[in-house]
Amino acid sequence: MKKILIEADFAVLTYDPDLKLAKIVWNGKATTEEYQHTFMTLLEYSKEHKTENFISDLRKQAVVSPENRNWFETVVIPRAIELGLIRAAVIFDGNVFKKYYLNMILKVLNKYKLPLKLFNSDEEANEWITSFTQ
Repeated sequence: MKKILIEADFAVLTYDPDLKLAKIVWNGKATTEEYQHTFMTLLEYSKEHKTENFISDLRKQAVVSPENRNWFETVVIPRAIELGLIRAAVIFDGNVFKKYYLNMILKVLNKYKLPLKLFNSDEEANEWITSFTQ
């Protein structure tokens, strides 16, 4: 049974214990405080509930500031891996700004050898994550 950790105008953060999956569906512009609060909530939850899988749906997300991207790369990624993250998936629409954002994140993830796959649909991302739990 999925648990809703955050349900706000800018994002919905859920956790599925069966898949050890955290998922953020972004919607529009999040302030720096909202963006960071979402990930900090996830990291805090992951201390008690193993989170091996992560999906971020960026299709409706506004452009992420360089400061937030840098914070995500230097704070969130290392801490998530430390807490047990094994793989991540991103759902996006091919937008050039999001592609740039993702390319920057991919470079960082490569340092940690954390697999990240890009998908165009929720179904494809879920299938990929589910394939590791069967």
